[in-house]
Amino acid sequence: MKPLKPLDEALADLLARATPLPEAETVTTFDADGRVLAQNCVSALQVPPQDNSSMDGYAVRCADVAAVGVALPITLPVSQRIAAGSAGDPLLPGTAARIFTGAPVPEGADAILMQEDCEALATGDGLGQVRINAVPPQGQWIRRAGEDITRGAVVLAAGTRLTPAGLGLAASIGLHELQVARRPRVALFSTGDELVMPGEVPPEQMRPGAIYNSNRFFLRAMLLRLGCEVTDFGIVPDRRDATIDALRSASAAHDLILTSGGVSVGEEDHIKPAVESLGTLDLWQIAMKPGKPFAYGQIPRDGGAAHFMGLPGNPVSSFLTFALLVRPFVLRLQGVVDVAPQPIAARADFAWPKADKRREFLRVRHNAAGGLDLFHNQSSGVLTSAAWGDGVVDNPAGQTIASGDTVRFIAFSELLS
Repeated sequence: MKPLKPLDEALADLLARATPLPEAETVTTFDADGRVLAQNCVSALQVPPQDNSSMDGYAVRCADVAAVGVALPITLPVSQRIAAGSAGDPLLPGTAARIFTGAPVPEGADAILMQEDCEALATGDGLGQVRINAVPPQGQWIRRAGEDITRGAVVLAAGTRLTPAGLGLAASIGLHELQVARRPRVALFSTGDELVMPGEVPPEQMRPGAIYNSNRFFLRAMLLRLGCEVTDFGIVPDRRDATIDALRSASAAHDLILTSGGVSVGEEDHIKPAVESLGTLDLWQIAMKPGKPFAYGQIPRDGGAAHFMGLPGNPVSSFLTFALLVRPFVLRLQGVVDVAPQPIAARADFAWPKADKRREFLRVRHNAAGGLDLFHNQSSGVLTSAAWGDGVVDNPAGQTIASGDTVRFIAFSELLS
């Protein structure tokens, strides 16, 4: 019997085969959320473009306010009014400028007094006067030109997966279109004569041994969250010829074929011989729990080959092998460099007294005290545990857990985005 393959080794093997897709496309910045940049975003300007006020208030010369022998409050005439989007004149000595958030700081001013530290005085002519009740330090409430972005800076690097903040950053340097990686094309199908689609048969009419196909729903949703174009091939009958036909058809126009179920070596598991009849396949036994069986292969086609990945049929096993192996692979196809989820330290408010020889991923969720509670049933068939939890504890092989121990927690928000 072959030894179990460590999860990190399996992931490294997969990522070594995940050559980024060569094609790129142009999309509007409005439509680029979740897409992966195919080239650097370089700023042609500095942000802010000039010194500007971060407060509504008054622009002053500190020397006028903190003059030797002058006691507060002092009163200065208001010489101009500067709103955002307009430029003021140089500030005359001995005067203040009414200024608003985002407005350029006039030449000569070296501090902003927020309006709460001042009192506007009407004089009947001009812009009135302002009574100043505080001495500002030099530079107070001034946002300096280029303090956010300097001209020529790479603000977003190729391989970055765009977020709403990233879109705003791209827009802030004037980019209305972005070059992004092409969406991976993924063919999805399930195998198993026991599977029934919801809506086809009501629960009370389910035949003995039949189950609803839950994997198809969460796998499709996870692929779409990763920016894939998904073609759903449905449920393939448990026959070798039907499996071969589905694989051949899927390989023609897709970058990845993803299946769940049928990756073991039983008489009714046809994935292995079907893929091998068309291309190559490695059937791995991963040292993780849940989710031991996993298959990777390639099916040749014109101009290259389609990747193949076969996930276990048990729903939690399928869910976690996707999150820990397929997700990084799909991101790497799009050019993302950093594909590993980021674990954080957390407190276990439960005991796990029996160590396993495999690396375990225990479904947990945070409690009101800031610790982690364990779902009562950690079986690979209990999908309730994944819906109930907000993440998993990544527990090393051979490791027990006592209540109060610090553990490695990986949030589902990391694994499902």
